[in-house]
Amino acid sequence: MTFLYRFTSLFPYILLLASLLTLWRPTLFTWFSGLWITTGLGAIMLGMGLTLEISDFKRILLYPKSIWLGIFLQFTIMPGVAFVLASLFSLQPAFSAGLILVGSCPGGTASNVISYLARANVALSVTMTGFATVFAVVMTPSLTSLLVGQAVKVNTIGLFVGTLQVVIIPISLGVLLNYLFPKWIKKVNQISPLISIVFITMIVASIIGASKKDLLHSGVALFGSVVCLHLIGFVLGYIISKWLLNDEIISRTISIEVGMQNSGLAVVLGKNNFADSLVSVPGAVSSLIHSLIGSFLASYWRNKQK
Repeated sequence: MTFLYRFTSLFPYILLLASLLTLWRPTLFTWFSGLWITTGLGAIMLGMGLTLEISDFKRILLYPKSIWLGIFLQFTIMPGVAFVLASLFSLQPAFSAGLILVGSCPGGTASNVISYLARANVALSVTMTGFATVFAVVMTPSLTSLLVGQAVKVNTIGLFVGTLQVVIIPISLGVLLNYLFPKWIKKVNQISPLISIVFITMIVASIIGASKKDLLHSGVALFGSVVCLHLIGFVLGYIISKWLLNDEIISRTISIEVGMQNSGLAVVLGKNNFADSLVSVPGAVSSLIHSLIGSFLASYWRNKQK
């Protein structure tokens, strides 16, 4: 387990390397497209489900205020800030919609790893990720449709159905398999983080490679808006939770959950439910940015606690 977390902590650097490689030679990764991307995200969500037990969902009784606060901040701060930043950075409509989609997504499994590295509350992190993901079936399509408006054609029904297919079904299947075959699943979980790293890296590198020209053309504005989105999420998540709960460890956990989104979900939903494929690009950039910021923040908090 220690080895796995150490290896997983290299995830941002693996992602950065793949992103640079795909900008140099896109064909290394662009073959990973279409059904491959949807299947990859489904595998990641299944892996998350395999780590959950029914008892995990009872943790809401232990941390009710923390969980609800984290979910509330996640679905208010991030989409609201994304909406404002898209205007401030004058992003083209497709990138604007993509940034709002990223902000409207729940936290991803990477936040659980970062919470561990930051010496935050991993159990709380897993529970918040699980609950936020369930709420995302309604919140992500609703917030995206509301904030994007008519600037870009949005398939709202497709967003609902897509979120259900690539989130709820694989996670539910994972929880069920873990309940029925706990000993076998325990062995599978030893390698599932590695599989998740491979798939998310391939998804991000594929989208960046396919959108190389547009990404380089709007690089400064897009990267700037994504960096600001996640930095604001981390900072406000920490400050507000520290002010309301006055608990350092829980505040770190909420900060990480708010600042880190399920960018892989944003990529798949953007690619499958918008007329302009460029909507998926901010999600790919987001995956790289929030992983790097989260890793550096985790290192800071971990050293601070020594």
